[in-house]
Amino acid sequence: MVICFLIHTVCPVSALSAGESRILYARVFGPETGAGKFTPEQRRLMHVEKLHVLARPVRSAVAQSREASGGLSDSGVFSLGNAELFPERSLVLWLEVQSLAFTLLCRPHENLLLAEGGLRNIARHCLEELRLLGPGAEVLLKSDRVDALLHRLLPHGQLLFLNHRFDLTLDKEIASYMSK
Repeated sequence: MVICFLIHTVCPVSALSAGESRILYARVFGPETGAGKFTPEQRRLMHVEKLHVLARPVRSAVAQSREASGGLSDSGVFSLGNAELFPERSLVLWLEVQSLAFTLLCRPHENLLLAEGGLRNIARHCLEELRLLGPGAEVLLKSDRVDALLHRLLPHGQLLFLNHRFDLTLDKEIASYMSK
């Protein structure tokens, strides 16, 4: 099961300090834990902090991958250990495209090949259908379309086994929705 999906920056943004990322889109799957103990504002702040705790090591991993490969990085995986904000050990898969990172936080027992294929499929559709890297593209204004993509490609946080025919059907369905 996927716990969380993020789209965030991995290159410096002028309004942020050198080590920060801007989270452009986030979706958490499953029930909220520990919701009864805190006020709504405290829950919101904890949620934002959890997302930044996830984005920081991805940004570092992308930078290390770029250094090791001479400027090119593509994707990677690492384990996020037990911490106060994430009580269970989780796996983080990331895919970097120019200045954006697409990130999945998964349970440790997930099929990594299936998760990587799903992440690449989601990123491909986001880049093609939403034109995220084009001039004037703004993910924040297209969050409903990203939600629709995730609803079809990652329903309720479940990774899908896709055969060729089902993948083509899904592509047509997504293209027809995005053209509206």
